Amino acid sequence: MARKKFFLVSGIILVIVFVLVYVGVSMTSNFGKTKLQVTAEDAAKRLNKLYSNIAVKTDTPVKGQIDLNPIDIGESLPEISKFPITVKNTTPDNFVEIFSSIEKAGTGVDGWLTEAAAEFNKAGIVVNGKPASVKIRNIASGTAVDYIKSKKYVPDAFTPSNELWGEMVKASGIKTQLISKRLVGNVPGIVLSKAKHDALVEKYGAVNVKTVTEAIANNDFSMGYTDPFASSTGLNFLVTALYTFDSKNLLSDKAVQGFENFQANVPFTASTTIQMRDAAKSGMLDGFVLEYQTFANASDLKGGYVFTPFGVRHDSPLYAIGDVPQNKLNIIKKFGEFVTQEKYQKEAEKKGFNGLEDYKSELPVVGGDVLTAAQKLWKEKKNGNKPIAAVFVTDVSGSMAGEPLNRLKLSLLKGQKFLGKDNSIGLVSYSSDVTINLPVGKYNTNQQSMFVGAVESLQANGGTATFDGIVVAIKMLQDYMAENPSSKPLIFVLSDGETNEGHTLKDVKGLIEAYKIPIYTIGYNANIKALQSISSINEAASINADTDDVVYKIGNLFNVQM
Repeated sequence: MARKKFFLVSGIILVIVFVLVYVGVSMTSNFGKTKLQVTAEDAAKRLNKLYSNIAVKTDTPVKGQIDLNPIDIGESLPEISKFPITVKNTTPDNFVEIFSSIEKAGTGVDGWLTEAAAEFNKAGIVVNGKPASVKIRNIASGTAVDYIKSKKYVPDAFTPSNELWGEMVKASGIKTQLISKRLVGNVPGIVLSKAKHDALVEKYGAVNVKTVTEAIANNDFSMGYTDPFASSTGLNFLVTALYTFDSKNLLSDKAVQGFENFQANVPFTASTTIQMRDAAKSGMLDGFVLEYQTFANASDLKGGYVFTPFGVRHDSPLYAIGDVPQNKLNIIKKFGEFVTQEKYQKEAEKKGFNGLEDYKSELPVVGGDVLTAAQKLWKEKKNGNKPIAAVFVTDVSGSMAGEPLNRLKLSLLKGQKFLGKDNSIGLVSYSSDVTINLPVGKYNTNQQSMFVGAVESLQANGGTATFDGIVVAIKMLQDYMAENPSSKPLIFVLSDGETNEGHTLKDVKGLIEAYKIPIYTIGYNANIKALQSISSINEAASINADTDDVVYKIGNLFNVQM
């Protein structure tokens, strides 16, 4: 009995000694290292372990024929029917079609113009000697400008969120006549938590675009804004920031240098307002941009947030577009007078419009040529000294055969024209196993040609090991960044979302979180929720490609992120 107790006690002591030795070794190995360094080492070990369990092949790149013609926006735009008519004309010939920005031509709190236009049509107002009506098409201001400038579809009238878009249309050579400077009042602003707002006031004396850009350049503040090619608020913020750097010349060397210093500390530009707000909710951002009408209707922003207006007002001007005949011009003018009546302005107030009426912009009128040049400047300088390194992860499983894979190829072949030349790209394809079709390399003419060749050679067959493909992409990016540490990594996953082989999201989620690589997902006949769960890990966007505007959507995504 005594011998049994002796061996039992001895065994316990040995276990304790082993544990103490193990802990001691672990503590010693991590001694003097930051928590971030330990986490990075753990992530690298985890990455190597997962990678070693994947069957990875490497293709020999084959060059394809590249298209050196400039981007044709009109070619990528879908048919105009993609964008809904929210108010139908009630007269067969005596009517006008109006493009309207989405914050007022939708439904509910975003349906002010929809409801007012429906009332106009019911009123049976006589114009040109007979009843007249309007047709309202709900379309984002930036997209509307693309249709008008490309002449793919030109409406009779256009009411964007702000006058900047009208100036851009005018500068493109399309005849533009201002009918009403304001249909309804709105302003863009910077939204901050009250605590952050008070901290900035204490340090910088006030909160405005000038102090915010200064705080961002000093790394005291982290803010996101939206795509200035598509978003009215994003375009407004861009030109307002340039104005704070040089009020006499938005495109001077001084303005450009100020923008580069500021942009270097901007964590990301959001493709959509939703993506930006999600990033703010997660704690990734201290502030973000938003229109007041949206802010007023956002219950999750009540109480704890402060709205500070900036830039030109978003007062929904109304323009006649093109060579509009007099009879149509008469209807446009009558409609402008109708919706600005007190009755409809009071209805607008209920939906969050016409707030902050005392706000006046310090920004003078900016010409369309300058706005276009500012967009180009943003595209060239938005990544600062951190060029993008991106890997495209393409699903070539059997479920992608036929139309989904054809759409995927078209998306990449057309969309790659929007990639910035200072960036680097690579391509991975996966089914049951994973193939490195193109190692990460600088996106010069040679790499572009090999990218086109790799995309054209993709064929569908086998199972779907999505997360194996993502692991390989992370490994490729880490290896590339070891040689190019200033690069900013991105991953684009193009898939139907149905994973049935290899590693799972549970296996790799911690790895994705540790490396903080945004993973943008694009779904083809897809389980969109499965793809959204991947993108949401690091606040990236997810796109449904099962529509005829996929090339346009992906072009916009690449334009913003690359």
